Amino acid sequence: DKQKANAVLDKQSKIVEVAGIEANGKKVPELYAEYIEPRLVDFATGEFVEEAADGSKAANYDQRKAAKDNATSIKLTAEQDKAKIIRRANTGIVYLVKNGDDVSKVIIPVHGNGLWSMMYAFVAVETDGNTVSGITYYEQGETPGLGGEVENPSWRAQWVGKKLFDENHKPAIKVVKGGAPAGSEHGVDGLSGATLTGNGVQGTFDFWLGDMGFGPFLAKVRDGGLN
Repeated sequence: DKQKANAVLDKQSKIVEVAGIEANGKKVPELYAEYIEPRLVDFATGEFVEEAADGSKAANYDQRKAAKDNATSIKLTAEQDKAKIIRRANTGIVYLVKNGDDVSKVIIPVHGNGLWSMMYAFVAVETDGNTVSGITYYEQGETPGLGGEVENPSWRAQWVGKKLFDENHKPAIKVVKGGAPAGSEHGVDGLSGATLTGNGVQGTFDFWLGDMGFGPFLAKVRDGGLN
C-alpha cells in the first residue's frame, strides 16, 4: 500500500542522505539500488549472515517486528538495557555504502528511549569501524525546540569526525551537558533544556556500541572485515 511504500522511500532517503551520496539528478530508489547494500548481522557473533532468525533476507527484514517476537529476540535485563528498548532482535541490519565493489562506509541503525518517545537514528561510520561520518534521526517524538533538536543539522554536524570507541575499544561517545570541550574526540553537546533526551541519546550509544549491540560487528569492521 501507499503508506508502506512512503515509509520505505523515507527510510531509503535518510540512508542515502546520511551516506553522503550526491544525487546528480537521480531519484532516491535509484541511488539506493546503486550505492547501498543492506546486510544482516548476527548480534551474538558480529558476523554477516544470509538470513535473519525469522528466515527473512536483508532486503525485506523488519528488525522492529523481529524484536517483538520471543522466537527471534531476547528480553534485556535492566542492567543490559541501557537504551530502554526492553527487547533486542537476534539479527541486526546494517547498510554498506558501496562504490563499485569497494565499501566506503557502513550505516548502523540505532534506537533508544528519550523523554517522550523511542528515537530512531542512522549512524554512518567509516571503514575503521570508529569514525562517525554522519548521523540522522529519522523518527522521534521529543519536544520541538528542545529534545527535537536531535534533528537540527547543526547539532548533527558536530558528530562528524567523532570517534565511537576509545583506545581500549570501549564505547566512548559522551553527550556533555553544557557542551563538549572544543576538539573533543568523543564528546557531543547536550541538548539545551532537554537533559532527559540527551540521556536517551547517551543510553542509545552505550547500548548499540556495546557487546549486546553492534560492538562485535564494528570490531570486525575495524579489523578490515568490509573490504
